[in-house]
Formats: sequence, structure tokens, C-alpha cells
Amino acid sequence: MSRSTNGADDTTNASSVPVPGAAQAGPISHAIFRVSRLHRMLAGQLLRRVGLHIGQELVMMQLWELGAQRQTDLVRLLDSDAATMTRTVQRLENAGFVRRRPCPGDKRAVLVEPTPASQALRQEVERLWAELEADATAGLTADERTETLRLLERIEAGLARATT
Repeated sequence: MSRSTNGADDTTNASSVPVPGAAQAGPISHAIFRVSRLHRMLAGQLLRRVGLHIGQELVMMQLWELGAQRQTDLVRLLDSDAATMTRTVQRLENAGFVRRRPCPGDKRAVLVEPTPASQALRQEVERLWAELEADATAGLTADERTETLRLLERIEAGLARATT
């Protein structure tokens, strides 16, 4: 085991969250938890700069990419629930980034569409997303980034199978 200049083991966990004994059987799951927590925290800090909360940028990304969507389709696309999506869309509407209107083919459905004002936000979100990616992968080589993505996709697929 190598030692750093301050005498600590280089193999110790760099996280400020200690791994409890009960989590010893799931070191990868605990690592995913720690990484997710830090990623979400940093994303929240970056998004606050443009007046967004976590998850709102994902709704906007779908709307910018696909155009107007039924609110129920946004729930499905983002694997959300109806109440959370309603609150998210209301907040985005209050901020002037989306507008809601009745769906022409289904009077029970509501279409959500990005407003022209959201286009400036898009550039900021894309810039912040790139910053988040750079921070998350700092120190990784291109090959390591590719392998990390491949492994995360496999983990995601396994978790998706386990939830069905």
C-alpha cells in the first residue's frame, strides 16, 4: 500500500462520507451513492447561477430537443411522477421558460412548450452541463472516460432490469 506525503494511505476513500460497516458488502453501491450526491450538489450549484433547480434543466433539454410535449409524455421521458412534473412545469412557466396550452387532439392533455425566452437559457444550460462534465471527469484520459461511460451504462442496465 503506498503512502502519500502526509502519511495517509493513497488507497483510502477520498470522500468525506465514511463507509459504514453495514455498507461493506456493497462498496460499488456506496460509491455510486457518494458520486451521485456530489454530482447532484455540484449540478445544483451550477444551475442556481441561471435560476434553475435540479431536474428543471432535464425538462428543458427534452423540450428544446423534441419541441412541445404533452405533460404526461414528459413524465414518461424523464421517469418522473405526475405531481413532481406538475410542480416543475409550474415553476418553469412562472420563470417564463415554458408555456402550457391545451393539446389540440386531446382536450384532457396539456402541451408544454419552450418559450423564445428559454433559448438564451439553452446556451447557459449547455455551458453549465459541459462544466459539470469537465469537473466530473477531471483527471481522466479519453479512454478512461469512454470506459467509465461504458461501465455506467452496464450498471444502469442492470439496475433497470432489477426494477422491473
